[in-house]
Amino acid sequence: AAASHEDLPLPSEKPQPEDRLSEAPPSETPLERAVLGELRVSSFSPSSVQLQWNVPEGSFDSFTLQYRDAQGQPQALPIDGGSRSVTVPGLSPSRWYRFHLYGLQGGKKTDHVSTRAVTADPENPPPPSMDPTNEASTTEAPPAEDHQPEHHQTEPPPSRVVLGELRASSVTPDSVQLQWSVPEAPFDSFMLQYRDAQGQSQALPIDGGSHSVTVPGLSPSHRYRFHLYGLQGGKRINHVFSDIITAKEEELPLSSEEAQTEAPQTESPPAQAVLGELRVSSVTPDSVGLQWSVPEGSFDSFMLQYRDAQGQPQALPINGGSHSVTVS
Repeated sequence: AAASHEDLPLPSEKPQPEDRLSEAPPSETPLERAVLGELRVSSFSPSSVQLQWNVPEGSFDSFTLQYRDAQGQPQALPIDGGSRSVTVPGLSPSRWYRFHLYGLQGGKKTDHVSTRAVTADPENPPPPSMDPTNEASTTEAPPAEDHQPEHHQTEPPPSRVVLGELRASSVTPDSVQLQWSVPEAPFDSFMLQYRDAQGQSQALPIDGGSHSVTVPGLSPSHRYRFHLYGLQGGKRINHVFSDIITAKEEELPLSSEEAQTEAPQTESPPAQAVLGELRVSSVTPDSVGLQWSVPEGSFDSFMLQYRDAQGQPQALPINGGSHSVTVS
């Protein structure tokens, strides 16, 4: 009903477009036609999104914001012509929405801009100082999703900064080392957020020159979701996240091959051989270099076991004289 009302001219104003035709048709008077600027996200929460825009040319009588709710039903939100921002309530958490803003003149839609925005994840709230759910801090709340609507803009700002993929470079039972890239302009600083094993939110500030961080104090065999925010001028302007599981504390069960190599104890010295710490020596996108020591005794051979990306168990036999291996 709202959409049909917007498309029809008001009865009292029907003669006016006809009167203007004798002077100059609206399509031939670009100076009189109002223009909508970029539509962007200024803050967000699990249940709402605040949008803002500008009008670089002319003025509109009113605006209408249209979108589909979580159930797929179309919604229309009328907005006063003097407004340059609106808060959309009643949304669902962790969900993408596409918002369409229409500018109306004389009861007709004359310009249109759109953008996409995602509501916040309630399981990973921002730190209190940067909580975008606080409406009072709207002026300080960063356009956390600016990088999304800019894909739809023809003139993105030249200083746009972008976060690359967030991934783990090493994993232990109680820590994770993360790394990322910044393919374009740099950030002033970063903020890493996650929930610990007790469900408490944690925030780790990181210097803008860093492209890696080690997160200590984790629990073994636990899934964590890490959110990395890039900050400029105290505002969050880009965000990436990654799900990572810490390593198991216990050892993998022995394979039949490993059991066979350890069986002939009669050929081994009475002193039991001891393995030192297993650590990561190098990391690439498709390989990991591992190294270890043998502080006491010697082994006939080694067997490295792990599960690949598809969850299939893999076993890599290693010569007893080796103290390093590359898993490719």
